Amino acid sequence: MTSFAQSERSALCDTFLEVGPDAPTLSGSWRTRDLAAHLILRERRPDAAIGMFLAPLAGRTDKIQASLAQRPFEELVDIIRSGPPKWNPMALGSIDEAANLGEFFVHHEDVLRGVDPAARRQLEPAEQKALFGVLSRMGMLTLRSCRVGVVADSPGYGRRSLRSPKDEHGNVVMTGEPSEIVLYIFGRGEVADVELDGADHDVAAFRETNLGV
Repeated sequence: MTSFAQSERSALCDTFLEVGPDAPTLSGSWRTRDLAAHLILRERRPDAAIGMFLAPLAGRTDKIQASLAQRPFEELVDIIRSGPPKWNPMALGSIDEAANLGEFFVHHEDVLRGVDPAARRQLEPAEQKALFGVLSRMGMLTLRSCRVGVVADSPGYGRRSLRSPKDEHGNVVMTGEPSEIVLYIFGRGEVADVELDGADHDVAAFRETNLGV
């Protein structure tokens, strides 16, 4: 079985080396060396990665990531390319695919579109299908603060609800390729090729929602 998580990991590492350590990304103010350090911290420093989810520990996480980012860039890329350490559950193929496909796809696009906003890849249908398969799981995390109902509609791949509406809100339908919807709900709406359809006040509320991890 093809591992698209591993394919995206390898392709991202190739892109890292192509653009160098100081290229812009879509991950806020991070340059490519910062993004590489983030990926290493996420897989190899669980004691520090917890700060990505607990605000009181964020300062320590940032400090450790900044220290990692000072290491030689080629060394960082080699560590990422080698995959998760054996003690990490993500070293298991099925868990790697579930946990890392969306992560590495989005961060690969962060670099590609950070360098060239017009950059678009033509993904094979099998990878698009795999990305559609992780939408629900990703949406549980990235849409957790959304009050609007969210429905993903990808012609040729399917249609599914990612979030139920709350309070007075209805649904917003996101139409696009699975890859573009993944980017949008990961907080990359400014570059994602997605159409939004719904009542004006629901679409406006959705656009104002802080999406992402």
